[in-house]
Amino acid sequence: MKQVLNAEVRPVMRLSEIEKLIKRHRIMLPPPSRKTLQRMCEDGTFASVGGAPTTLGWLIYEDSFYKWVASLRADANKNAAK
Repeated sequence: MKQVLNAEVRPVMRLSEIEKLIKRHRIMLPPPSRKTLQRMCEDGTFASVGGAPTTLGWLIYEDSFYKWVASLRADANKNAAK
């Protein structure tokens, strides 16, 4: 049976889901505001589909969100070692 999707799909998440993950997993306290998260999309912190809001709102590539979380941990570890 042939694969329907030959190209690798890069999963995306809505900005509201990112807000929920930050709150649920206590990634940052207090969590960033929606406006701050939108600015992070605009400045390229989060890679987004099309670089602007879509008809579904901001769609963020999942891997860019996890990369941002990893950078927070790296910064925390670097500061703890000082």
